[in-house]
Amino acid sequence: MKDVAARAGVGLKTVSRVVNSEPGVTPDTERRVQEAIESLGFRRNDSARVLRKGRTASVGLVLEDLADPFYGPLSRAVEEVARAHGALLINGSSAEDPDREQELALALCARRVDGLIVIPAGHDHRYLEPEIKAGVATVFVDRPAGLIEADTVLSDSFGGARAGVAHLIAHGHRRIGFIGDQPRIHTAVERLRGYRAAMDEAGLAVAEKWVSPGSTAPARVRSAALGMLAGPEPVTALFAGNNRVTVTAVRVIAEQPRPVALVGFDDIELADLLGVTVIAQDAAALGRTAAEQLFRRLDGVPGEPSRVTLGTRLIPRGSGEIPPYAER
Repeated sequence: MKDVAARAGVGLKTVSRVVNSEPGVTPDTERRVQEAIESLGFRRNDSARVLRKGRTASVGLVLEDLADPFYGPLSRAVEEVARAHGALLINGSSAEDPDREQELALALCARRVDGLIVIPAGHDHRYLEPEIKAGVATVFVDRPAGLIEADTVLSDSFGGARAGVAHLIAHGHRRIGFIGDQPRIHTAVERLRGYRAAMDEAGLAVAEKWVSPGSTAPARVRSAALGMLAGPEPVTALFAGNNRVTVTAVRVIAEQPRPVALVGFDDIELADLLGVTVIAQDAAALGRTAAEQLFRRLDGVPGEPSRVTLGTRLIPRGSGEIPPYAER
């Protein structure tokens, strides 16, 4: 750093300000310092910076499944916010396994990340209490933390599902099936609750065979959909509880001899071309909001744990506007 200062004709403090993107440096001076850095091949010593500031300039992100398209824009948004704050993002997948989630989160803490953003797989997050007390800022996203109070950013799963089912009802459907995710997952519970609320508000009874929570594996979803579409009084419409369910539902409906309406929760690739009506979440906004809250905490902003709920959006594209076959 001394060599950079000498070559640029400035003091050590000025070099430090440029390297750490701090204010108080004129454009001309910053240019001379950057030229000196490039000429000398200077690299910032992050180890020394950690010792001086007590921060590692890194944050961890624990996702459910890196292969799920929903988490791509969420992860990218977190990374963009982290980068704007000069921090490195380290992420990993829990594979929807609570034990793996805990192992991954604690491994990130052991590597001294400054903060964590967690999409929970489990229902007990007391294992993070010592880390949070030690100063690891923590924000939960998509689902709330279990058995601890923490900053949380959610989508309105209940309101979105209620709006999607109400949309089908408004187009004449009275027998509507719901295929959702595992009943232990917060979002799955909220979306089923929204489905039931819309049916109840319309004065429609729900038959037991119309509701099928469980694994989102294609074989399980296919079996559930075919069961609802069979018999003397089949459902005339399906509400899919997430993007993976929607993909299988589209395939099953394409095989049916008569039209079946469909609304899916979460947008899917090519949904606009396929004409699939969806309740869309803003995954990028979820990630960005969570990351911004995390860095506010890291900057020392006090306050009780917050809970932010972001709205969803109904996107009609055709599949949710098909009237019941019997009335055509």
